[in-house]
Amino acid sequence: MMPVQDACACLRFSTDGLPEAARAKAVRELYERTNLPGKLEPLEPLPNCPVRADITKRALPGLGVMSGTFCGLRQATRRRGSVSSGEDDLLLAVNLRGHSTAQQRDRELILQDGDAVLGTRGSTGFTITRPTPVRFIGFRVPRDAIAALVGRLDDAPLRVVPHGTEMLNLLVTYAGAITGERSPQTPDFQRLVVTHIHDLIAAIVGATRDGRAIAEGRGIRAARLRAIIADVDTNLGDCDLTAAAVARRQRVTPRYVHKLFEGEGLTFSAFVLGRRLSCAHRMLSDPRLGDRTIGSVAFDVGFGDLSYFNRAFRRRYDATPSEVRQSAELPRR
Repeated sequence: MMPVQDACACLRFSTDGLPEAARAKAVRELYERTNLPGKLEPLEPLPNCPVRADITKRALPGLGVMSGTFCGLRQATRRRGSVSSGEDDLLLAVNLRGHSTAQQRDRELILQDGDAVLGTRGSTGFTITRPTPVRFIGFRVPRDAIAALVGRLDDAPLRVVPHGTEMLNLLVTYAGAITGERSPQTPDFQRLVVTHIHDLIAAIVGATRDGRAIAEGRGIRAARLRAIIADVDTNLGDCDLTAAAVARRQRVTPRYVHKLFEGEGLTFSAFVLGRRLSCAHRMLSDPRLGDRTIGSVAFDVGFGDLSYFNRAFRRRYDATPSEVRQSAELPRR
């Protein structure tokens, strides 16, 4: 499959539609064929390994994000100043699933599920080898962009950021917003996303005390809110879903959870109610679920009281659950 770019500085590329024999050539040529800001790092197929690449790369001012799957490939990160732009980036690659090896000179690091490798280009660059399938997400940011938060940032050896690291988890959760369907479209939203990711990467690198305070009020707060929203969506069917339960899973206090929603002009309970009603409305509007009783739909989205569900639904949609279902079942003309 040839690379496809869109107006949002986005590259999509996959070998899935290519014959096995053509895949190695396609990934070698990808580096030369793309002119996306923040050029793709060169890829080299590994001998005696099946080759697969299925990636999306987005370039925003001050940020590059690439996600997808690599298999049977070695990715070479160019040394500092090796291209015309003189790029001097900080790079963070996260193994969402799978194993890979990062190497810089004689230093070799093994990455397992959930681990990340953090490094600068340095005078030699470095490589990441993925002989077996690895689902990943990678970030690159100009070192100057986070210098105000971390202080002096000299070249340093590659290092592993272990899986389970709080800031790494928050970064991965937050980045889902720009690698999925909710990509930032407006310039203001793009700048906000870039700032937040800079904050999170700075916290991973090791922000100064003042830098950490700034990041806490911007990117870390935004990422924690997104993680809490994802937690709510995952556990929506739990009738006992509370701020305290979410706080325990997210390792924050219930008061912090409430403050995050207060900052958005909401209460936690109102947010959960709205999420449950929206989910119920989608289910009732889906003709494929027409055999489900209204009571079972209400229970599945976390309502324990059918009368309360009916009242709340009607206040929200100015229609009863039965009326919404009947509208969905009307034949099209």
